[in-house]
Amino acid sequence: MCCMRLTNRQKNHHLMWRAAFGPAAQQLPDLDKISPSLLFKALQKESSRRLEYINVADNYLQGLMMGIKEEGRRQKNEMSKEDKKMIQKKSRESIKNLNLYWMNEMVNSNAQLREKMSFFWHGHFACRNLNIFFQQGLLDVIRRNALGSFRDLLREVSMSAAMLNFLNNNQNKKDHPNENFAREVMELFTMGRGNYTEEDIKEAARAFTGWGANVGGEFVFRKMQHDNGNKTILGKSGNFAGEDVLDILLEQRQTAWFITKKIYRFFINDQPDAERVQWLADRFYKSDYHIAGLMEDIFTSDWFYDEKNIGNRIKSPVELIAGIQRMLPMKLQNEQALLLMQRLLGQILFYPPNVAGWPGGKSWIDSSTLMMRMRFPQLINDSDVLNVKPKDDDDQMMGRKDDEDEPAMNTKSDRFNRRVGKPINAEIDWPSYLKKFETIPREKLVNTISDNLLQAKKGVTDKTIEQYSDNSNRESFIKSVTIQVMSTPEYQLC
Repeated sequence: MCCMRLTNRQKNHHLMWRAAFGPAAQQLPDLDKISPSLLFKALQKESSRRLEYINVADNYLQGLMMGIKEEGRRQKNEMSKEDKKMIQKKSRESIKNLNLYWMNEMVNSNAQLREKMSFFWHGHFACRNLNIFFQQGLLDVIRRNALGSFRDLLREVSMSAAMLNFLNNNQNKKDHPNENFAREVMELFTMGRGNYTEEDIKEAARAFTGWGANVGGEFVFRKMQHDNGNKTILGKSGNFAGEDVLDILLEQRQTAWFITKKIYRFFINDQPDAERVQWLADRFYKSDYHIAGLMEDIFTSDWFYDEKNIGNRIKSPVELIAGIQRMLPMKLQNEQALLLMQRLLGQILFYPPNVAGWPGGKSWIDSSTLMMRMRFPQLINDSDVLNVKPKDDDDQMMGRKDDEDEPAMNTKSDRFNRRVGKPINAEIDWPSYLKKFETIPREKLVNTISDNLLQAKKGVTDKTIEQYSDNSNRESFIKSVTIQVMSTPEYQLC
């Protein structure tokens, strides 16, 4: 499948899986006709539209937050044990609702490029926080800046309540510096490990002293806690503040290279091409970190469609779940099942395994997750009960593995079976999908459906797929072939 022989449809399917969450059913007829360059322009246009702030916090929490802001400050010890427990419970529920709301945007929004880019930054700026207002604020920062300036994105993320609390910078004070925030900004957010010294981290931590956030989620600079002494960071000396450190890091070409390489691995190939990464990084640096320009360089290049870059990436759990829902439009009666599927497959939005985020690649697949991935399409299409017990991972669950209020992420078998062991109950809008195949001859259906669903070469024969499909009538045949193809190992690749 060399780039010269690829059809528009093949190129467009590749583009939609990388720059979006896969093609939607209603797009299928157009993907044969539109050129990839025009399709990308359409993705750009839709992703440039005004963004709405996502607010899923319930009335109780919003009322409480308004009271805190009006009062100016509210000490936690003023609340009763019951109040604190109620706040924690409602905040956890709200974060699950935020998860489902954003998943819905990934599936249904026309701003696919922005949501896919936001998904990348969500992993790059990995953050776990049980405060729904902090988490909503960080998601808004990421989505607003996803295709803008990395300079602005870095600064706003670094000044967000979610990240400052997650990386302990509220405890970073003059004479008692906490190095956690400064270390991760250098190691994970900008330059990458090995491109700075321990002394650079210590000096940068001093510059970030006094940076914090109040209970309302607003950035606060506590002047009395800031170290005003001279600092030396990456060879530069001065009375630096936190903003100066970020500027110094962005002056390093290593930062542009580190970010570009990570983007290359996520959007193009797990094995980066050194020359192309360097070319992209140079242009990214010269543009003062213009993210949209970098992505245009990638998605409009000829080499993006090279054979080695197609069907070579393992879909992340979120990409897999969203992609199936885009291809088969559906209404879910049991949305909580999506939270359970995320956990079973190893990726829960807003719960990265650690500050480095999800490693991706082959780490997504083991004997357990591969079987569940291939079973998922079957679960959507019938009334089979999803009552699998997920692995007990207290690190990922942040000490909440025995929480009564986590039905979709619980691990105690009796509670799990009672609350989660039920069908997904998906009502699939089959007519939108079937329309694509209404003129295809019966003998070509299996091959045509496979071509529309798979980026990798088929590992099973058409005859085998047909053998396990419903031959009672044409419509049932198309539906069952589709589910069978989605249940193959090759469908895990994009």
